[in-house]
Amino acid sequence: MVRLGIVASEFNFDVVSPMLEFARRHAEFLGAQITAELIVPGVFEIPLGAKRLAEQADVDAVVCLGAVIEGETEHDEVIMQHAVRKLMDLSLQYNKPMGLGISGPGMTRLQALERVNDYARRAVEAAVKMVRRSEGQETPTVPSWLRSE
Repeated sequence: MVRLGIVASEFNFDVVSPMLEFARRHAEFLGAQITAELIVPGVFEIPLGAKRLAEQADVDAVVCLGAVIEGETEHDEVIMQHAVRKLMDLSLQYNKPMGLGISGPGMTRLQALERVNDYARRAVEAAVKMVRRSEGQETPTVPSWLRSE
C-alpha cells in the first residue's frame, strides 16, 4: 500500500480545504493510505512542510496542496516558481515523489475554485503512480497511437 503525506496551505483555505477533502477521498479510492498531514501557513512554507514529511519513514510520497491567487504584482509568479523548484529538489533529494497540487499562478479565486478537484486528483494520482511504478507494481499504459510498431 502506498503511504502518503499531505502538506496543505492554510492561506486561501476556502480553495485549499475542498482540495484537501477531495485528496483524502481520492487517496482512499486509489487504495493509498494517508499517514501524515501538515497544514502550513502558505505556499511559501509548503517545501519545508514537504521536507518534514519526506523525512518520515512511513511516508512514500508527499502530496502538496495550495492556491496561489493572482494579485496586482508578480508576487504570485515568484512564489509559485520557487515553491515548485524546491519541491522538485526535495523529490530528488529524498527519492520520494512530490505530487503538485498547487493552483496558480495567474488564477483568479473563481478559477481556482473551479479547478479544486482537478488539482487534488492529479497530485494524488501522480504521487501514487510514481511510487507504484518505481517499485515495479504498475506499468504505464501507452495509447496505441503513440506506440511504434
